[in-house]
Amino acid sequence: MAKSPNSALVSNSALVIVVSCCAALLAGCQSAWIVRDPEYAAVIDRFSQATSQFDPPAEALAPPSEELAGPHSVEHYIAFARAQNPDIQAARKQAEAAANRVPQAASLPDPMIGVTTFPESVQTAAGQQEVLLTASQKLPWMGKLNARAELAEKNTQVARARLAAVELGVIEQVKRAYYELYFVDQALLITQADRELLLRLTKILESRLKTGKVSQRDVLRAQLEVSNRDAELIRLRQQLQSAQARLARRLHVSPDTPLRALKRLPPGHVPEDLEQLYHQAVAARPELHAELAAIERDRQAVHLARLDYYPDVTLGFTWIDTSSSGISPVANGRDPLLLGLSMNLPIYRSRLDAGVREAEARSVASARRYDSLRDQTLEEVKDLFARATSQQALLQLFTEDIIPKADQTLRVSRRAYEVGTVDFFQLIDDWRKLFKFQLMQKQLEAQLRQTLASLERVVGGTPSPEPAEMVPPAEDLSPPEALPPAGRLRP
Repeated sequence: MAKSPNSALVSNSALVIVVSCCAALLAGCQSAWIVRDPEYAAVIDRFSQATSQFDPPAEALAPPSEELAGPHSVEHYIAFARAQNPDIQAARKQAEAAANRVPQAASLPDPMIGVTTFPESVQTAAGQQEVLLTASQKLPWMGKLNARAELAEKNTQVARARLAAVELGVIEQVKRAYYELYFVDQALLITQADRELLLRLTKILESRLKTGKVSQRDVLRAQLEVSNRDAELIRLRQQLQSAQARLARRLHVSPDTPLRALKRLPPGHVPEDLEQLYHQAVAARPELHAELAAIERDRQAVHLARLDYYPDVTLGFTWIDTSSSGISPVANGRDPLLLGLSMNLPIYRSRLDAGVREAEARSVASARRYDSLRDQTLEEVKDLFARATSQQALLQLFTEDIIPKADQTLRVSRRAYEVGTVDFFQLIDDWRKLFKFQLMQKQLEAQLRQTLASLERVVGGTPSPEPAEMVPPAEDLSPPEALPPAGRLRP
């Protein structure tokens, strides 16, 4: 189609249109700076302040949490940790980030557009050429986009399985810290009650010493026992603060928060079927699911590496602005429109072969890691099951046999001391043994629940078989009738 004599003006107009389109695209790029994650702005602002200031900001030092102060159940702390624990929050964001890779992998690459202007017009037989506009789109080989999307989806499944593993790990840590806090609380109660009994005994002995009915040695030994309990209380108070700080860390609250455990725990359960635990661990442990997803991901990577043997196609067109003015008398001013097809040539087979071998090796490595983790899981299940069974048996032995016999032994020693057949050293020794056994009973109760918490993590949740109840702990915190009655002490 012939053009008017003002072809230069037309060419300039075309150039203006192209430049305007490019300017509009660049203006649209401003949306790239919009924050789309609601947590991103707050996190970046907080850490920017932390890195720009020499002293940490006041808000970085969180005050003690009033909501968590005082005794609470372990389930209450677990629910709080699931919402606040930074490890869980980080794993959730990792899974979210992996999920956002799927639409990116499934998308075509950006199309290319280009504008070429000639400093000096090119004169052709058809007319004078001044502007050249090109556009192209790369099209991956059939199946490549789907393969990339599947690979990103498998990565998302790995991240989700790891999120579940992190949650179970945090729950285990909360339970272990909670039961440690429970034991320290119980040890403080037992020690304080025993100290009060010893202090009363000491005062009675001191009053009897004035009448010459007891020896100075017995009074000193009783006073020494009181001092030993004072030292034990100092150590336990330090352990209490350390246990509170460990639990506070899992809850992401101030270590000064006065966290406390319940004085009496609800009934717990010990699984009985080891074979069932094996099956549940292999079927439900999140770490094993993550490895299985990794195997599928690497298999998809092998498929994608094999697709690299096929070329990618690039489609394009070129439009040339041509004016009708020129030296040729036959110039018609028609704008040529050129269609193009290009592709890469995958001829470097050594590189492509190496890519396939790399992907296959990664897939085999993932399978071997799964086998190793499976063996480790079965080992942990057997070890934790044996440990829990042993601790349950010991707890039952202490509750039903050792502590009652130790209490009875102390009663006999008390009566024998009253008639002078045993000395005060033997009485104090029996007293120490009962005190020690009471602490061991509470420690076994806490350790058993810590072991069960680890077992729940390994099998991927609460064991499914109908379990047997653990032996309930003894109610009494002090030896019954351990204090000899006043007026009946003898040297």
